[in-house]
Order: sequence, then C-alpha cells, then structure tokens
Amino acid sequence: MSDEEKKDAVEETPQDEGTQDAGPVADEGSSSSQAAGEDPSSTPPASEESADDGEAPAEAASPDAEEKAAEAPAEEADAPAPEEEKAAAPAADEAEADSGDELPWKEKRRLERSRRPHEARPQQTAEERKAARVAERKRRGAERRKERAAKKAKKTAGTGTPPAEKEANAAKVRQGIVVSDKGQKSITVRVDIVRRHPTYEKVIRRSRTLHAHDERNEAGEGDTVRVVETRPMSKTKRWRLVEILEKAK
Repeated sequence: MSDEEKKDAVEETPQDEGTQDAGPVADEGSSSSQAAGEDPSSTPPASEESADDGEAPAEAASPDAEEKAAEAPAEEADAPAPEEEKAAAPAADEAEADSGDELPWKEKRRLERSRRPHEARPQQTAEERKAARVAERKRRGAERRKERAAKKAKKTAGTGTPPAEKEANAAKVRQGIVVSDKGQKSITVRVDIVRRHPTYEKVIRRSRTLHAHDERNEAGEGDTVRVVETRPMSKTKRWRLVEILEKAK
C-alpha cells in the first residue's frame, strides 16, 4: 500500500464511526441494503417487522403492566364489601317504605320487625316458651277488646225506623151446610165454591170442609150456618159458629 492510500483509509474510518453513532438503526439497514444492491422501499422498517411477528418491545410492555397494576387496587377499593352490601339492603327497604309506595301488609310487618333492635333473651324451656306465648295472646286479646269497646263507645245510637202500626185484619166469614154434628161441641161445615174458569169460562163447582166450634150444640146436620175464623180451638178447629141461617127440614 502506498502512503496516500493509508491516509485515505485513516480519514474514512472516523467519519464512518461518527455516522454510525449519530444515525438511527433504519439508516444502518438502508446503508447495508444499498451496499447489497437492494431497493430500500421494498424492505419494511424494523418496527413493522416486530409488529408482524407479534412481539412487543420490552420498553412498551412495561408501562401497560404498570397501569394495569395501578388500576387493579383502585377497582378493589371501589367494589363494595359484603358487609356494606348487607347494611345497604335494609337501608334500601326503608327507602322503599318511606317513598310512599303501597306495600302489602306482610312486607310492612317484615320491615317493622327488621327495624326493631335485637335483644338477647335468656334460654327457656318448652314449658316456659308455651306460657310466654299464652300470656302474649291474652295481652293482645285484652288490647283488642279495649279497642272494640272504645269504638263502640264512640258510636251514637241511631233513631232507626219507627215500628209499623199493626192493623187487625178482618176475620174471614164463611157460609155453608152442616154435614156432621157427631162431635161434642164440634160441627163439620161444607162450603160450596162456584166460580167461572178464567180461560175456558166454564162454571166450576168445588167444596171444602171446615171444623167449627159449637159451644151449645145448637146446629144440626143439614143446617145452613155462618162461621167465622178464630184462634185454634183444637188440632183441626179454626172456626167458630156465629149463627144458624136456616134449619134443616
């Protein structure tokens, strides 16, 4: 090698090192590709190759991991504890009751019982529990009786409807022929009924017998008599002799 060639080599090496330190990685790839005679536009950049391979750089993955780690405790803090959920349930029930919604009576009773403070009671036997239940029933029964008596005392008696005036109906009077006077102070009177049929206009004759009371045994068989309705004198007698219209011949 001649002296001039050595000087040229020494001057080129520092320039190459400076360009390598200052230039990006893409320039090295482009220079190497240009040296090899390849087209720089045809080769994809290094970032795209890494994305296609599905491998993320270590520096990009670390901030995401830190953000996830920071969000996890925040979500745990925001999530309500089970005790807080239990405490929130009665509060929600109270809010529903206070909102004015009409709840069934069972729901209202359940809410009232849930609001009562719990008191620890001593251990009791079966007989003691039974006696306590009986006493509680008696106490409630006495309260109900007092309430009913108070309500009844508040009510004022109304005047009501005056009783209807009773009008004595006129006694029925029948005229007939005595068909039997064998009984003591009793006669049997046949009453003949003659009426025209309302549809066929045919005269229909019917008869019925009445048992009448004859105090003096005056009427005889075949007499025409008049009887009037009266109180029951016996099992079958509901009539009484008034007068004899015509004696039998």
